[in-house]
Amino acid sequence: MAYGFIQTWRRGGLEISTDPRRLPLRRVHALLAGTYWAEAIPLAVVRRAVKNSLNFGLYDTSQTGAAALAGFARIISDYATFAYLCDVVIAPESRGRGWGKWLMECVLVHPQLQQLRRWYLATLDAQPLYARFGFIPVPEPERHMEIRRSGLYRDAEFLHRWLAARGEVLTAHRPSR
Repeated sequence: MAYGFIQTWRRGGLEISTDPRRLPLRRVHALLAGTYWAEAIPLAVVRRAVKNSLNFGLYDTSQTGAAALAGFARIISDYATFAYLCDVVIAPESRGRGWGKWLMECVLVHPQLQQLRRWYLATLDAQPLYARFGFIPVPEPERHMEIRRSGLYRDAEFLHRWLAARGEVLTAHRPSR
């Protein structure tokens, strides 16, 4: 976790935790690699992102008593003025149960994310979910800009150079779906 203390919420056989030591990185990687926004993301990139973010793991303990990761969300923030909500994903087998809504509730009430002036997120198809929590389309979108590197994770040569410059190695692991 980039900043702060560990927070935990429990409901029935579910638990949400910000403890980064509990996150099974390969499972987080598999969930993200199955999304439209992070398809083909390397495990090393997920590891770096998790290390530098406030992470929320949603664990299902209702079946076996063991905590199986059923969802994930990540916050990038300065903890003073701004938070970027990203990588919100619920495992396909866990969707439709309201778990994503509960995950969002916990993210938004985290004590260290209160009093922020602005929250931001990007989504292709989940606007109705986020609208329930107060998110609105960006007013004056012409004032917002980005640098977009589409296909970055598929450009192996660029990615190898980028990781090598940081002392990391790209593994050829692609999660099964």
